[in-house]
Amino acid sequence: MKTRAALAAFGVGFGLWGVWLMLQSLQPAQLIRLPLWLGGVVIADDFILVPTTVAVGWLVTRWSIGPDRHRTVGAVRTTLLYVGITTLIAIPLLLRQGKGANPTVLPRDYLRDWLLLEATIILAGLAVFLIQRSRITQRS
Repeated sequence: MKTRAALAAFGVGFGLWGVWLMLQSLQPAQLIRLPLWLGGVVIADDFILVPTTVAVGWLVTRWSIGPDRHRTVGAVRTTLLYVGITTLIAIPLLLRQGKGANPTVLPRDYLRDWLLLEATIILAGLAVFLIQRSRITQRS
């Protein structure tokens, strides 16, 4: 029990230190916009990202119930996972571009690069899917 209390106190201390650093580094106007941004993130997560993820997962699950589809569903899931991960990584760059950003920091066309990356991932996933599917049909 003492260890748990010590870890809780340690965590609260780190949290308070983080709040102190945030208050020191942000201006009052930024502190006012922070709850709005956090609220927008919660709304976007709860009403857009989560329902979309659940719907895509449900559709993939329903699709994978078909005959011999359980063998190819891995390619579909992996492709969707990589598209999601790379999109989450790219979102800050996509949102920051064109907003008066420092051109030496963001000199590239990130939207084009992101779309090319996603197309490459989808094409690779489609190729793996078709190869696995052809192997299944050859065995039958």
